[in-house]
Amino acid sequence: MEKYVLSALIFLIIPLLIRPILASEDPLSTYCRPDSRTYTPNSLFENHLKLLLEYSLPSNTSVTGFYENSTVEDPKVYGQALCRGDVNSTVCRDCIKNASQEILKQCKSEEATIWFELCQVRYSGQSFSPLMVYFGKYAEHDYLEKNLSFNPVHFDQVLTYLMKNISSEAAFDPLKRMFATGEIKFSRKETIYGLVQCTRDISNTSCHSCLVQALGDLHTCCDSRQGGIIVSVNCNVRFELHPFYNASSVLLTYPTGPKLKTWMMVVVVTCIPISVLAVLVGSFAVYNGRKKRTQRVAITQDGEFVSAEGLSFMDLSTILAATDDFSDSNKLGKGSFGTVYKGVLPDGREVAVKRLSRKSWQGLEELKNEVILIAKLQHRNLVKLLGCGIKGEEKLLVYEFMPNRSLDFFIFESEKRSQLDWKTYYNIITGIARGLLYLHEDSRLKIIHRDLKPSNVLLDHEMVAKISDFGMARIFGENQYSANTRRVVGTYGYMAPEYAMEGLFSVKSDVFSFGVILLEIISGKKNSRFYLTEHAQTLLAYAWRLWNEGKELEFVDPSLMESCLTTEVVKCMHIGLLCVQEDPTDRPTISSVLLFLGNESLSLPSPKQPVFVVARVIQTDQILTTNPSVNQLTVSSPSPR
Repeated sequence: MEKYVLSALIFLIIPLLIRPILASEDPLSTYCRPDSRTYTPNSLFENHLKLLLEYSLPSNTSVTGFYENSTVEDPKVYGQALCRGDVNSTVCRDCIKNASQEILKQCKSEEATIWFELCQVRYSGQSFSPLMVYFGKYAEHDYLEKNLSFNPVHFDQVLTYLMKNISSEAAFDPLKRMFATGEIKFSRKETIYGLVQCTRDISNTSCHSCLVQALGDLHTCCDSRQGGIIVSVNCNVRFELHPFYNASSVLLTYPTGPKLKTWMMVVVVTCIPISVLAVLVGSFAVYNGRKKRTQRVAITQDGEFVSAEGLSFMDLSTILAATDDFSDSNKLGKGSFGTVYKGVLPDGREVAVKRLSRKSWQGLEELKNEVILIAKLQHRNLVKLLGCGIKGEEKLLVYEFMPNRSLDFFIFESEKRSQLDWKTYYNIITGIARGLLYLHEDSRLKIIHRDLKPSNVLLDHEMVAKISDFGMARIFGENQYSANTRRVVGTYGYMAPEYAMEGLFSVKSDVFSFGVILLEIISGKKNSRFYLTEHAQTLLAYAWRLWNEGKELEFVDPSLMESCLTTEVVKCMHIGLLCVQEDPTDRPTISSVLLFLGNESLSLPSPKQPVFVVARVIQTDQILTTNPSVNQLTVSSPSPR
């Protein structure tokens, strides 16, 4: 009898011990919206916010697992909370309380979101849109640094199969719980455990769309890792190699098919003798290969040292074989810092190899910058650097291959332009914006690209936009907002006026470049060549004149009119004009741009007249001579006339 009493006491005590531990965990991520107003201490806004966070959200969310509400009196504060679908009401309430206290400590802006492992809390001075706006953020953990010891390709295939299945399960759940877990074996001893969840204020379709985008980011950040978490305002995804949830999960089996099994049996029976010999002969090569792969990439010049862990160091002979010794038939294009070639690696992967100029000192500077930056950046809308090779004067960067070339290949030629509809262009626009959001706000580093233009926006086989060429990018400190340089680099037509004239650059410099690209996509006309037309001195001047005259649709390229929603394309023109304002403070942040793009009912501020700078361009290096899909850089020294 005493044994049963002791067991009962243990089961009663353990939850009491576990709950404080869960409640005291650090947040996975916090987002204090940088462009929202800061509320003052002891203000009405803060009092209403505390009332919402400390009382309303914890008590109500614990009942249903999801709750949103607002204060009655002005200034209104809107709040939303979500608990993970497998926690009980007590744990839910404690997590919401902890999250509410933490978000009050960390954020003083009038809009913020905080994510914990078991819950998330969000508040704003404006009502929440029922439309899904995806802002994916990586929740970094120790396991993100641990590579898998087994076949990464097979692991990724099985992981994708699991996460896609449970995403559909969650999104189209008839009970509207929008939560699902699942598990699947990818080897005899190892199992992948997955979890997905959406907030219940969005539609089933929006939930599925959010999860698909989050899985894209999960795939980018956590290939060959032992776990990964992506959090967003409207959805979260996670996987581990151990059970981490309490819910009953969907048990899946990765399909192999009878043909594959039969083929595997034939291979096992006939190839054992050869395999044994191959293992013995290849052991030494594998050992040496591992040593090479675990080396850090290092460049030394005048005592400077650069390293990038996790970036593959490729042997020069491998790259030479992949590009057929840099044959002209594989040449994709030529830019100011070197030539780009198509290549095929031994495993069949197509790659783009940038062979940096041997003569230009800028080649080494670009290589160092690219290795430092892009090796640490992982996002669906950034081109992926696969590795580099350095031997003597040879400096090589190896990227994923983009079969659809670059954006300028499509938007400036009428024949190519008509191949894409407005929906595709709209997805490209939002893809560029998401890539910039990651660079400016969501990555471990705050990055200013400084050379954003259509030829630096590459397109994959699904026409997903990927920002490329980080040779001129600059890292900002956490609280740094602008910088100054005497050496202005970039491309005329896309440089913000304060950068072109005074060398001042910030995140708003990239926003200006984004605005120019947006107006070019809509009109099909190139800004830097617009002075050759009869319409106006610049594309920006032309857009502004038609906007003022209420003739916005005359600005839209006729080939888009059949496939576009006029309200949507006019809104994009409006956003483009806001992005190219002369004063950087008048330009929206890229997070605001994404909010504008995703919210049909949101009213946009009126644009002011943009700056119309006509510049004299002095190009110091060779510009594009062949295919425009290659990352190009034109160094310019503009001056007003």
